[in-house]
Amino acid sequence: LYRRYGLWFRLRKIIIWLLGVYIAIPFLVKLCPAIQAKLVFLNFVRIPYFIDLKRPQDQGLNHTCNYYLQPEEDVTIGVWHTVPAALWKNARGKDQLWFEDALGSSHPVILYLHGNAGTRGGDHRVELYKVLSSLGYHVVTFDYRGWGDSIGSPSERGMTYDALHVFDWIKARSGDNPVYIWGHSLGTGVATNLVRRLCERETPPDALILESPFTNIREEARSHPFSIYRYFPGFDWFFLDPITTSGIKFANDENVKYISCSLLILHAEDDPVVPFHLGKKLYNIAATSRSFRDYKVQFVPFHTDLGYRHKYIYRSPELPRILREFLGKSEHEHHH
Repeated sequence: LYRRYGLWFRLRKIIIWLLGVYIAIPFLVKLCPAIQAKLVFLNFVRIPYFIDLKRPQDQGLNHTCNYYLQPEEDVTIGVWHTVPAALWKNARGKDQLWFEDALGSSHPVILYLHGNAGTRGGDHRVELYKVLSSLGYHVVTFDYRGWGDSIGSPSERGMTYDALHVFDWIKARSGDNPVYIWGHSLGTGVATNLVRRLCERETPPDALILESPFTNIREEARSHPFSIYRYFPGFDWFFLDPITTSGIKFANDENVKYISCSLLILHAEDDPVVPFHLGKKLYNIAATSRSFRDYKVQFVPFHTDLGYRHKYIYRSPELPRILREFLGKSEHEHHH
């Protein structure tokens, strides 16, 4: 009996301690909004850990060059440029200048903006670069300041500025080749920020592709399945307001009202991170927006049975056809 009582006493202590931590966390987040910003960016999560970002060939990307660009003073970002598979043989052993010149070859370019956590060398990202390269695209991707081996502190403004810098760097080298922007997850927020700015200065990209997008960061945080505090009294005040206080909005739903270029949205129905209904909602906002009046807006859902979840749409055997049909039309618009 005494032993059972001792066990119950210990169990009760653990339960009270866990409850205390559970209740303390919202107050901690409220008092220190930087914690919430870190949870949005997750830039400190470096999975896979032991890869050398200077050596993309270690990830099976033999036709990829690693660059470093400097968008601002005290900010350096690591960039990977994968050439189309057709140029693979020529690319072997070539230096950075050859790769930069190759952007002027007659192949379209995709600027890929990745989501939170991990680096440009993340497994599902590398697999997508390989798919896009095999379809004849240059793929340029990078780690925002504070991610991977890029130097600087993460912020929404900084991430958007980094993307703008890389876009301009591509345009300076790609001649008349179409340039498309592809954002995934949190990267869709960077992508619409970027494309809105490009449209405002009248240099829109040739198309925008959003994979697993949300409407805005508050709705995404509220719907996020990992949010164990969703039903906590004052959830908005404790958790969502600090995100806004940190200057993080990623307002895709607002941005699409100012974007004028073709838009393709890809979303898996079984996405456990960004709920499918948010991608659908964003599509409905874009489809009725006047800014897209003269452009194609398309939504492609992927059925739950396929199991593509949040980051495996690259596995779809339909993806090459979807991109060919969608971007083929964009290229047609580009040349006329």
